[in-house]
Amino acid sequence: MKTIKKTELILNADGSIYHLHALPGEIAETIFLVGDPERVPFVSKHFDTIEIKKQNREFEIHTGIKNGIRASVISTGIGTDNIDIVLNEIDALFNIDFKTYHIKDNLTALKFIRIGTSGAIQPNLPIDSWVASEHAFGFDALGGYYPTTENKNCIDVTNALLYKLSTLTGMENRPYLSSASPQLLAQLPASFIHGVTVTMPGFYAPQGRVLRAQTRYSLDLVSFLNAQEYCEKLFTNIEMETAGIYLLASLLGHEAISLSAILANRITDEFSANPEKTIQLGIEEILDCFLKPL
Repeated sequence: MKTIKKTELILNADGSIYHLHALPGEIAETIFLVGDPERVPFVSKHFDTIEIKKQNREFEIHTGIKNGIRASVISTGIGTDNIDIVLNEIDALFNIDFKTYHIKDNLTALKFIRIGTSGAIQPNLPIDSWVASEHAFGFDALGGYYPTTENKNCIDVTNALLYKLSTLTGMENRPYLSSASPQLLAQLPASFIHGVTVTMPGFYAPQGRVLRAQTRYSLDLVSFLNAQEYCEKLFTNIEMETAGIYLLASLLGHEAISLSAILANRITDEFSANPEKTIQLGIEEILDCFLKPL
Protein backbone atom coordinates (compact mmCIF):
# COMPACT_ATOMS: atom_id res chain seq x y z
CA MET A 1 0.00 0.00 0.00
CA LYS A 2 1.48 3.32 -1.06
CA THR A 3 1.99 5.94 1.65
CA ILE A 4 2.09 9.60 0.58
CA LYS A 5 4.85 11.75 2.13
CA LYS A 6 3.68 14.53 4.43
CA THR A 7 5.59 17.11 2.37
CA GLU A 8 3.68 15.96 -0.72
CA LEU A 9 0.20 15.91 0.81
CA ILE A 10 0.35 19.05 2.94
CA LEU A 11 -2.41 19.59 5.49
CA ASN A 12 -3.23 22.65 7.55
CA ALA A 13 -3.46 22.61 11.37
CA ASP A 14 -7.22 21.96 11.18
CA GLY A 15 -6.68 18.93 8.93
CA SER A 16 -7.80 20.70 5.73
CA ILE A 17 -5.86 20.38 2.49
CA TYR A 18 -3.23 23.07 1.96
CA HIS A 19 -4.51 25.44 -0.75
CA LEU A 20 -8.25 24.79 -0.84
CA HIS A 21 -8.60 24.71 2.97
CA ALA A 22 -11.27 22.04 2.49
CA LEU A 23 -11.87 19.00 4.67
CA PRO A 24 -12.93 15.55 3.43
CA GLY A 25 -16.70 15.55 2.94
CA GLU A 26 -16.96 19.27 2.19
CA ILE A 27 -16.83 18.91 -1.60
CA ALA A 28 -19.45 17.02 -3.61
CA GLU A 29 -18.79 14.44 -6.33
CA THR A 30 -20.25 16.78 -8.99
CA ILE A 31 -18.04 19.85 -9.23
CA PHE A 32 -18.53 22.99 -11.30
CA LEU A 33 -15.29 24.86 -11.97
CA VAL A 34 -15.22 28.60 -12.66
CA GLY A 35 -12.20 30.85 -12.95
CA ASP A 36 -13.34 33.99 -11.15
CA PRO A 37 -14.15 33.71 -7.40
CA GLU A 38 -16.89 36.32 -7.90
CA ARG A 39 -18.62 33.95 -10.33
CA VAL A 40 -19.07 31.25 -7.67
CA PRO A 41 -22.25 32.83 -6.19
CA PHE A 42 -23.61 33.26 -9.76
CA VAL A 43 -23.75 29.46 -9.80
CA SER A 44 -24.58 28.65 -6.18
CA LYS A 45 -27.52 31.09 -6.05
CA HIS A 46 -29.39 28.49 -8.13
CA PHE A 47 -28.86 25.80 -5.45
CA ASP A 48 -31.87 25.01 -3.27
CA THR A 49 -29.64 25.06 -0.18
CA ILE A 50 -25.99 25.92 0.52
CA GLU A 51 -24.31 24.00 3.32
CA ILE A 52 -20.67 25.09 3.01
CA LYS A 53 -18.91 28.30 2.03
CA LYS A 54 -15.11 28.50 2.17
CA GLN A 55 -12.49 30.81 0.69
CA ASN A 56 -8.68 30.88 0.60
CA ARG A 57 -6.70 32.98 -1.87
CA GLU A 58 -8.44 32.70 -5.25
CA PHE A 59 -10.16 29.45 -4.26
CA GLU A 60 -13.82 29.95 -3.31
CA ILE A 61 -15.94 26.87 -2.51
CA HIS A 62 -19.72 26.62 -2.20
CA THR A 63 -21.33 23.21 -1.67
CA GLY A 64 -25.08 22.67 -1.64
CA ILE A 65 -28.08 20.81 -3.01
CA LYS A 66 -30.07 21.36 -6.20
CA ASN A 67 -32.92 19.07 -7.24
CA GLY A 68 -31.83 16.56 -4.62
CA ILE A 69 -28.28 16.39 -6.01
CA ARG A 70 -25.29 17.52 -3.97
CA ALA A 71 -22.89 19.70 -5.96
CA SER A 72 -19.98 22.07 -5.42
CA VAL A 73 -18.83 25.13 -7.33
CA ILE A 74 -15.15 26.04 -6.98
CA SER A 75 -13.12 28.90 -8.43
CA THR A 76 -9.73 27.94 -9.84
CA GLY A 77 -8.23 31.27 -10.74
CA ILE A 78 -6.51 31.51 -14.13
CA GLY A 79 -4.24 29.01 -15.85
CA THR A 80 -3.30 25.33 -15.77
CA ASP A 81 -0.85 25.90 -12.90
CA ASN A 82 -3.91 26.52 -10.71
CA ILE A 83 -5.73 23.59 -12.32
CA ASP A 84 -2.84 21.39 -11.18
CA ILE A 85 -3.52 22.47 -7.58
CA VAL A 86 -7.30 22.28 -7.68
CA LEU A 87 -7.77 18.89 -9.35
CA ASN A 88 -5.01 17.17 -7.39
CA GLU A 89 -6.29 18.50 -4.05
CA ILE A 90 -9.92 17.64 -4.80
CA ASP A 91 -8.89 14.13 -5.83
CA ALA A 92 -6.88 13.79 -2.61
CA LEU A 93 -9.91 14.79 -0.52
CA PHE A 94 -11.75 11.76 -1.89
CA ASN A 95 -9.06 9.20 -2.58
CA ILE A 96 -6.35 9.59 0.08
CA ASP A 97 -6.88 8.84 3.77
CA PHE A 98 -5.74 11.99 5.59
CA LYS A 99 -5.07 10.07 8.82
CA THR A 100 -2.89 7.28 7.40
CA TYR A 101 -1.68 9.05 4.22
CA HIS A 102 -2.57 5.88 2.30
CA ILE A 103 -4.28 5.85 -1.10
CA LYS A 104 -7.71 4.30 -0.56
CA ASP A 105 -8.53 0.86 -1.93
CA ASN A 106 -11.90 2.01 -3.31
CA LEU A 107 -11.46 5.13 -5.42
CA THR A 108 -14.18 7.70 -6.08
CA ALA A 109 -14.68 8.94 -9.64
CA LEU A 110 -15.75 12.60 -9.83
CA LYS A 111 -17.44 14.83 -12.42
CA PHE A 112 -15.76 18.13 -13.29
CA ILE A 113 -17.77 20.64 -15.34
CA ARG A 114 -15.92 23.81 -16.28
CA ILE A 115 -18.03 26.91 -16.93
CA GLY A 116 -15.69 29.38 -18.59
CA THR A 117 -15.17 31.99 -21.26
CA SER A 118 -13.02 32.09 -24.38
CA GLY A 119 -12.33 33.76 -27.71
CA ALA A 120 -13.38 32.24 -31.04
CA ILE A 121 -10.84 31.74 -33.83
CA GLN A 122 -13.40 30.85 -36.50
CA PRO A 123 -15.35 33.70 -38.15
CA ASN A 124 -18.63 31.77 -38.20
CA LEU A 125 -18.65 31.06 -34.45
CA PRO A 126 -21.29 33.47 -33.09
CA ILE A 127 -20.67 35.84 -30.22
CA ASP A 128 -22.60 34.72 -27.09
CA SER A 129 -22.72 31.07 -28.24
CA TRP A 130 -21.31 28.25 -26.11
CA VAL A 131 -18.62 25.76 -27.13
CA ALA A 132 -18.25 22.31 -25.61
CA SER A 133 -14.60 21.32 -25.95
CA GLU A 134 -14.60 17.85 -27.45
CA HIS A 135 -10.79 17.93 -27.54
CA ALA A 136 -8.16 20.38 -26.29
CA PHE A 137 -4.60 21.07 -27.40
CA GLY A 138 -2.47 22.34 -24.52
CA PHE A 139 0.43 24.67 -25.29
CA ASP A 140 1.01 25.25 -21.57
CA ALA A 141 3.83 23.56 -19.64
CA LEU A 142 1.68 21.28 -17.44
CA GLY A 143 1.50 18.42 -19.93
CA GLY A 144 5.29 18.03 -19.85
CA TYR A 145 5.19 16.91 -16.21
CA TYR A 146 2.62 14.12 -16.50
CA PRO A 147 2.42 10.90 -18.54
CA THR A 148 0.73 11.37 -21.87
CA THR A 149 -2.82 10.08 -22.33
CA GLU A 150 -2.45 10.26 -26.10
CA ASN A 151 -2.75 7.30 -28.45
CA LYS A 152 -0.51 6.91 -31.51
CA ASN A 153 -2.86 8.90 -33.74
CA CYS A 154 -2.88 11.78 -31.23
CA ILE A 155 0.92 11.72 -30.98
CA ASP A 156 1.23 11.87 -34.76
CA VAL A 157 -1.11 14.87 -34.88
CA THR A 158 0.63 16.77 -32.08
CA ASN A 159 4.05 16.05 -33.58
CA ALA A 160 2.86 17.38 -36.94
CA LEU A 161 1.47 20.51 -35.28
CA LEU A 162 4.75 21.09 -33.44
CA TYR A 163 6.70 20.62 -36.68
CA LYS A 164 4.61 23.29 -38.39
CA LEU A 165 5.01 25.70 -35.49
CA SER A 166 8.73 25.08 -35.02
CA THR A 167 9.36 25.52 -38.74
CA LEU A 168 7.45 28.81 -38.83
CA THR A 169 8.40 30.26 -35.46
CA GLY A 170 11.10 28.24 -33.73
CA MET A 171 8.59 27.33 -30.99
CA GLU A 172 9.84 24.25 -29.13
CA ASN A 173 7.18 23.37 -26.54
CA ARG A 174 5.29 20.31 -27.76
CA PRO A 175 1.51 20.62 -27.49
CA TYR A 176 -0.42 17.82 -25.82
CA LEU A 177 -3.90 16.58 -26.67
CA SER A 178 -6.61 15.68 -24.15
CA SER A 179 -10.32 15.01 -24.53
CA ALA A 180 -13.69 15.45 -22.82
CA SER A 181 -15.71 12.69 -21.21
CA PRO A 182 -17.95 11.18 -23.92
CA GLN A 183 -20.61 10.52 -21.26
CA LEU A 184 -20.77 14.19 -20.24
CA LEU A 185 -20.68 15.37 -23.85
CA ALA A 186 -23.68 13.17 -24.61
CA GLN A 187 -25.74 14.93 -21.91
CA LEU A 188 -25.51 18.33 -23.59
CA PRO A 189 -28.37 19.85 -25.59
CA ALA A 190 -27.89 20.70 -29.26
CA SER A 191 -27.39 24.40 -28.45
CA PHE A 192 -23.77 23.68 -27.47
CA ILE A 193 -21.31 23.72 -30.38
CA HIS A 194 -18.75 20.91 -30.22
CA GLY A 195 -15.25 22.22 -30.84
CA VAL A 196 -11.50 21.77 -30.61
CA THR A 197 -10.05 24.13 -28.03
CA VAL A 198 -6.54 25.56 -27.71
CA THR A 199 -5.23 26.08 -24.16
CA MET A 200 -2.49 28.70 -23.85
CA PRO A 201 -0.25 29.66 -20.87
CA GLY A 202 -1.08 33.37 -21.04
CA PHE A 203 -3.62 35.92 -22.25
CA TYR A 204 -1.51 38.31 -24.31
CA ALA A 205 1.46 37.12 -26.41
CA PRO A 206 0.59 33.40 -26.02
CA GLN A 207 -2.80 34.18 -27.57
CA GLY A 208 -1.39 36.46 -30.25
CA ARG A 209 -2.30 39.74 -28.50
CA VAL A 210 0.19 42.60 -28.68
CA LEU A 211 -0.04 45.74 -26.57
CA ARG A 212 3.35 47.38 -25.88
CA ALA A 213 5.41 44.22 -25.34
CA GLN A 214 6.04 42.63 -28.72
CA THR A 215 5.79 38.88 -29.28
CA ARG A 216 9.01 37.13 -30.32
CA TYR A 217 7.24 35.47 -33.26
CA SER A 218 6.45 37.14 -36.56
CA LEU A 219 3.75 34.52 -37.21
CA ASP A 220 0.12 35.58 -36.83
CA LEU A 221 -0.69 32.89 -34.29
CA VAL A 222 -4.47 33.28 -34.45
CA SER A 223 -4.51 32.94 -38.24
CA PHE A 224 -2.25 29.89 -37.99
CA LEU A 225 -4.44 28.16 -35.42
CA ASN A 226 -7.57 29.11 -37.34
CA ALA A 227 -6.38 26.89 -40.22
CA GLN A 228 -5.60 23.79 -38.08
CA GLU A 229 -7.93 20.87 -37.51
CA TYR A 230 -8.26 17.61 -35.60
CA CYS A 231 -10.60 14.74 -36.49
CA GLU A 232 -11.85 16.84 -39.42
CA LYS A 233 -12.87 19.65 -37.04
CA LEU A 234 -11.24 23.07 -37.23
CA PHE A 235 -9.80 24.57 -34.06
CA THR A 236 -12.58 26.71 -32.61
CA ASN A 237 -11.47 28.74 -29.59
CA ILE A 238 -8.62 29.75 -27.25
CA GLU A 239 -8.60 29.81 -23.45
CA MET A 240 -6.29 28.91 -20.54
CA GLU A 241 -7.52 25.86 -18.57
CA THR A 242 -9.29 23.14 -20.57
CA ALA A 243 -6.40 20.93 -21.69
CA GLY A 244 -5.07 20.72 -18.13
CA ILE A 245 -8.48 19.79 -16.73
CA TYR A 246 -8.91 17.02 -19.30
CA LEU A 247 -5.37 15.71 -18.79
CA LEU A 248 -5.59 15.43 -15.01
CA ALA A 249 -9.16 14.12 -15.03
CA SER A 250 -8.11 11.36 -17.40
CA LEU A 251 -5.02 10.42 -15.38
CA LEU A 252 -6.98 10.35 -12.10
CA GLY A 253 -9.99 8.42 -13.44
CA HIS A 254 -12.53 11.26 -13.40
CA GLU A 255 -14.94 12.64 -16.00
CA ALA A 256 -14.58 16.21 -17.23
CA ILE A 257 -16.14 18.60 -19.69
CA SER A 258 -15.31 22.22 -20.45
CA LEU A 259 -18.00 24.64 -21.61
CA SER A 260 -16.97 28.10 -22.78
CA ALA A 261 -19.00 31.19 -23.57
CA ILE A 262 -17.74 32.86 -26.75
CA LEU A 263 -17.34 36.46 -25.62
CA ALA A 264 -14.93 37.54 -28.36
CA ASN A 265 -14.23 36.61 -31.96
CA ARG A 266 -10.55 37.11 -32.76
CA ILE A 267 -11.15 36.90 -36.51
CA THR A 268 -14.03 39.38 -36.82
CA ASP A 269 -12.79 41.56 -33.89
CA GLU A 270 -16.17 41.49 -32.12
CA PHE A 271 -16.86 41.40 -28.38
CA SER A 272 -20.07 40.53 -26.54
CA ALA A 273 -22.34 43.49 -25.81
CA ASN A 274 -23.60 41.84 -22.62
CA PRO A 275 -21.14 39.18 -21.40
CA GLU A 276 -22.68 38.79 -17.93
CA LYS A 277 -26.08 37.98 -19.44
CA THR A 278 -24.50 35.36 -21.70
CA ILE A 279 -22.70 33.77 -18.77
CA GLN A 280 -25.77 33.79 -16.53
CA LEU A 281 -28.02 32.21 -19.17
CA GLY A 282 -25.36 29.60 -19.81
CA ILE A 283 -25.03 28.78 -16.12
CA GLU A 284 -28.78 28.17 -15.87
CA GLU A 285 -28.78 25.86 -18.90
CA ILE A 286 -25.71 23.95 -17.67
CA LEU A 287 -27.15 23.41 -14.19
CA ASP A 288 -30.44 22.24 -15.68
CA CYS A 289 -28.49 19.80 -17.83
CA PHE A 290 -26.26 18.24 -15.15
CA LEU A 291 -28.45 18.61 -12.05
CA LYS A 292 -31.74 17.26 -13.35
CA PRO A 293 -34.31 16.35 -10.66
CA LEU A 294 -33.87 12.86 -9.26
